[in-house]
Amino acid sequence: MSQYYESNANKPNAQEHDVVMRGRRTLEISGVKQVESFDNEEFLLETVMGFLAIRGQNLQMKNLDVDKGIVSIKGKVFDLVYIDDQHGDKAKGFFSKLFR
Repeated sequence: MSQYYESNANKPNAQEHDVVMRGRRTLEISGVKQVESFDNEEFLLETVMGFLAIRGQNLQMKNLDVDKGIVSIKGKVFDLVYIDDQHGDKAKGFFSKLFR
């Protein structure tokens, strides 16, 4: 494992992306480039690995660290979905529903 971390540390532009969920009530997400939109039922985040949509109930942004690219969300999480360019039609459908 230490070799992996060392090789990653030598890449200054490499940013890790992790999603940590605790008890389906809190999320900590790293590697966030931008928060596109959010409300108490949906968050749309641009991460280093693509767009991440989070749906749930009573969702609230607990913490936002723009410099480090970390977002913390609390509330009841229903689903996490990555939206890839490979699924363009699905992504368009999702975005059209999201931004009605």
